[in-house]
Amino acid sequence: MTQPLRIVFAGTPEFAAEHLEALLAAGQRPIAVYTQPDRPAGRGQKLMPSPVKQLALQHGIPVHQPVTLRDPAAQAELAALEPDLMAVVAYGLILPQAVLDIPRLGCINSHASLLPRWRGAAPIQRAIEAGDGESGITVMRMEAGLDTGPMLLKVATPIQPADTGGSLHDRLAGLGAAALVEAIGRLAAGELQGERQDDALATYAHKLNKDEARLDWNRPAVELERLIRAFDPWPVSHTSLNGTPLKVFAAFVEPGSGAPGTLLAVGRDGLTVACGGGALRLTRLQLPGGKPLAFAELYHSRREQFAVGQVLGT
Repeated sequence: MTQPLRIVFAGTPEFAAEHLEALLAAGQRPIAVYTQPDRPAGRGQKLMPSPVKQLALQHGIPVHQPVTLRDPAAQAELAALEPDLMAVVAYGLILPQAVLDIPRLGCINSHASLLPRWRGAAPIQRAIEAGDGESGITVMRMEAGLDTGPMLLKVATPIQPADTGGSLHDRLAGLGAAALVEAIGRLAAGELQGERQDDALATYAHKLNKDEARLDWNRPAVELERLIRAFDPWPVSHTSLNGTPLKVFAAFVEPGSGAPGTLLAVGRDGLTVACGGGALRLTRLQLPGGKPLAFAELYHSRREQFAVGQVLGT
């Protein structure tokens, strides 16, 4: 009878926790879990365990939280576990070559893009922002480079016109979890061979930041519409009106022209804003101290704040 693989799982956010849950459901229980140290969160800034740590503790799996894996002591601790395989999903720490060399079968990673497109930190959002027609999951062998390793398994999914960063994230989490389970099973059976990536086709998904979420109304409406969807639920696209911040959660491209940022129409169905090319109808907004609302609700109670001719971004 084949002995089960000694798997170490490394991951931190909810995306990774869904992968860990799938491994447990498939009977591929890790011998240990690695996750980032607890971080302050919420209004009280209390230290909070990651979603992966919470799940691991619920199942009685030993948890390790080194600040860095470059530390020889942390590397020795991992080596002492004698893992056959390390499965890494959105861990957030760099694995140096000394760590990659520890597991007998190496380290594999479930990455939320169709590599070599969108290597890097924010592949889900960058795919939507760029207008890609599809995204997916690539399970790959890990190398010292950034998402450069041989590809073991790919699963694709169309990016729908209404997809947001949040909806695509959730769909890819499910696809990735199933792909990781399949890849580990097939690796154990010796069925998977890695396919080298074509570096000439590589693009990089740079980390998101709040500054780029500010809407530049000089850009074409089609670009801004994609940006708004990509940055929902974080970092959330935003603008301002008469100094009042406005977060924008949903918009549709409309015909129209005018000075960029100018309100062309105000009605229950939204605010129509002139862009560098075409116009956007903003349909879901959040005012300071409130929650995201369909504009019809804001129009009912706050219509006096909005008027044709006003300029957003001021």
